Amino acid sequence: MSFHPLDARRPGDLIRTHATLKGLYAKANAVERLQILLDTLLEPAAREHCRIATLREGVLKLIVTDSHWATRMRYQQKRLIRQLQAFNEFATLTKIHCKVQPPLVKKAPPVHKMKKSTVAAQSLAATAEQITDPTLKAALERLAKHHQGQ
Repeated sequence: MSFHPLDARRPGDLIRTHATLKGLYAKANAVERLQILLDTLLEPAAREHCRIATLREGVLKLIVTDSHWATRMRYQQKRLIRQLQAFNEFATLTKIHCKVQPPLVKKAPPVHKMKKSTVAAQSLAATAEQITDPTLKAALERLAKHHQGQ
């Protein structure tokens, strides 16, 4: 047997019955819809850098990842307003404001792995044989071994 507290409800039931959660859920869905419409008009590179914060009193507030994208959005502002006004959701749109907010989680830089080749290993070993400096010779030999152990 498992114990369930008397007031435990499924999340879906809470969203449908609790007024505050219901309003929050509706706003989140509205912002998501606006974001989808905006994404259809943005260039593909800009989509991951521009998020809608709010649309209030004819002012669309965008959150962009850096000043570069804020500047690009400002240059495209008139075109975007004109195109967005074609949608019912953006009928009252008059201005676009951009706020720069760097992402909270930074993406790790891509890892570039060095390809190992036997030709490189042979070249490093041959070079190590000709070196008289013991430290450099040992380093080259280690590199050669690293390339041999594919």
